[in-house]
Amino acid sequence: MPSVAFYTLGCKVNFYDTEAIWQLFKNEGYEQVDFEQTADVYLINTCTVTNTGDKKSRQIIRRAVRRNPDAIVAVTGCYAQTSPAEILDIPGVDLVIGTQDRDKIIPYVKEIQAQRKPINAVRNIMKTREFEELDVPNFADHTRAFLKIQEGCNNFCTFCIIPWSRGLSRSRDPQSVVAQARQLVAAGYNEIVLTGIHTGGYGDDLDNYTLSDLLWDLDKVEGLGRIRISSIEASQIDDRMLEVLKGSSKMCRHFHIPLQAGSNEVLKRMRRKYTIEEFEEKIKKIRAFMPDVAITTDVIVGFPGETDELFREGLEAIKRIGFSEMHVFPYSKRTGTPAARMEDQIDEEVKHARVQEMIDLSEQMQFAYAEKFVGQVLDVIPERDEKGVWGEGFVTGFSDNYLQIKFDGSHDLAGKMCRVKLTKADANTSEGQLLRVLDAPAQALA
Repeated sequence: MPSVAFYTLGCKVNFYDTEAIWQLFKNEGYEQVDFEQTADVYLINTCTVTNTGDKKSRQIIRRAVRRNPDAIVAVTGCYAQTSPAEILDIPGVDLVIGTQDRDKIIPYVKEIQAQRKPINAVRNIMKTREFEELDVPNFADHTRAFLKIQEGCNNFCTFCIIPWSRGLSRSRDPQSVVAQARQLVAAGYNEIVLTGIHTGGYGDDLDNYTLSDLLWDLDKVEGLGRIRISSIEASQIDDRMLEVLKGSSKMCRHFHIPLQAGSNEVLKRMRRKYTIEEFEEKIKKIRAFMPDVAITTDVIVGFPGETDELFREGLEAIKRIGFSEMHVFPYSKRTGTPAARMEDQIDEEVKHARVQEMIDLSEQMQFAYAEKFVGQVLDVIPERDEKGVWGEGFVTGFSDNYLQIKFDGSHDLAGKMCRVKLTKADANTSEGQLLRVLDAPAQALA
């Protein structure tokens, strides 16, 4: 039996894509082995969001070549899309395929087996208008299923290389999304996380069909417990979206809305298309519809031209808005983007100090948000605890409003919807007490 080993760098979308590529190999009769073992084919799914992503990708590729010099080494993902020549320069690389045409990977592997000649299968992503259909029927380690509905981005923020590595925004066919959702529910998943490169841009390239329409269609999928959106821009949450939130019992009370910076001056330099006032206004509107909603965000600190004064201004705005959690990143230069060429780059030590301050604020906000729910009853789906992190007799999972809660229970509760009373708040993992297990939908048990 031929064997294949995978290594994935970068974001959730990459992990999804790797799972999809594994399905192709599985159908071809391959077995999957650990990346540290000897395999016939090594596939590295690369990331290029930072320069370190490139460097790490190259290290992993070389590691595969060393492990088995006779193996076929294939490289895909964002770094492969933007710099195929750089990757082909690494001795031992056989195939470079970007962020499209992955469905052709098996024929390429066969071609290389027949005649050992390296293949560069990367073509211009900017011309691609079709969503690449790759299904993932199940996820090995997760109790939440990811469903990729969108690819690419049209925003061209000044710090970001992603439109060049993923192409322009394109949406997956609605019927295909719903069919895949039904398949995931039949496989026993209670929660589906809709994901993409710019998920909220879903429908931009479709006729009269938006993300709100898709959510209503998914709401009708029988047996599905929860629908979560991985990330959405403030501008994409319009009145129709708010109606879905109000009307659908399946929509999670959780939005991840990237802010990136809290001052208008920095937002403008980033080419983010909103002001802090507009952002704040939108958040108020969402909270009016859904008072307990968890709003998480991304923030970049130390962007070129961010003075101490602008950083403080941003910090105050963030305190005013209040998030339930922030993902904080120091600005990192991405070769080829406008921001990398900007004057007034910020000193690394200054960035580091600001990151710390922002993370401290995030932890205070996480705690304050969790504390509001002490004594309340929440629905939690425990995750599988493959590594035994939580100890005997405990399980941990996320509530619909994205609080991680640990409570007494046996490991066979994984994936089931549990009613849990929050007893003790914490910035990271709160504690609760199991009240009862809700009946699992019939077809999930079949």
